[in-house]
Amino acid sequence: MTTHSEHRTPTLSWTVTPEPFTTGDATALRRAYYAEVAGRYWKRQVTETEIDQGLLDFPDDGLVPPTGQFVVGRLDGEPLACGGIRLLDPLTAELTRVYVDRRARGTGGGAALLKVLEAEARALGADRVRLDTRSDLVEARALYARHGYAEIPAYSSGPYAQHWFEKRLT
Repeated sequence: MTTHSEHRTPTLSWTVTPEPFTTGDATALRRAYYAEVAGRYWKRQVTETEIDQGLLDFPDDGLVPPTGQFVVGRLDGEPLACGGIRLLDPLTAELTRVYVDRRARGTGGGAALLKVLEAEARALGADRVRLDTRSDLVEARALYARHGYAEIPAYSSGPYAQHWFEKRLT
């Protein structure tokens, strides 16, 4: 007689909702995002002072209606992801600050963020979404490609823009 033990993984549930980028959870996530992208770029741990300066240098004030939106993703209630969308022009929105905590990567958080951010872009009147990212952010580039974003010629310039993507929403 053979016995089998069944091993089930609990189902994880993401909720992604608009939230002001100034709330405690949103601020903590924006700081974590900046710490990771700056740390990877500089190849070292980033100081709290550098995070403070980075948030001042790259403000999120466009991520509020009617020009944009910020969202927080929660995995079983814990805030572990965030992202923003802002209008570049009346028909073009741009993704920014897309971040999933390392502990939650591979659980569908990136897909959940994109779904809600694309819906927010449509609500703002956009028919396409663009973004720029860096070469070293390989997880982000793979996420965008998996969800229908195609590389396009540069539409912006900046020290951290090395790849540009676009997705039509219509």
